[in-house]
Amino acid sequence: MKEELSAVDVICQHTRDGVMYPIKIRVADEDGEYQTYRIKSFRDLSHQGTREMPDGVFVTNRTMVYECDIIVFGKQRMIRLYYEPNGTVWKMTPF
Repeated sequence: MKEELSAVDVICQHTRDGVMYPIKIRVADEDGEYQTYRIKSFRDLSHQGTREMPDGVFVTNRTMVYECDIIVFGKQRMIRLYYEPNGTVWKMTPF
């Protein structure tokens, strides 16, 4: 089952070793208003080879993939963030 990915604003932090990890996401709701969500925890699933993710997204070894937990209306939700280093857009699975 392939889920529709949507573009999302992501605020990241970079360590001095060059490791990147997401801190917050910002998405537009159905009214066009931006909502910001803090990432509570994440797993870095990057650089594990070319494969299809459980949500049907095809990734390569270069794709940055993060499985993140956020709080939406008081409930914990899991999302996946995808970023191609040669691209300029972060994508996210719907929550």
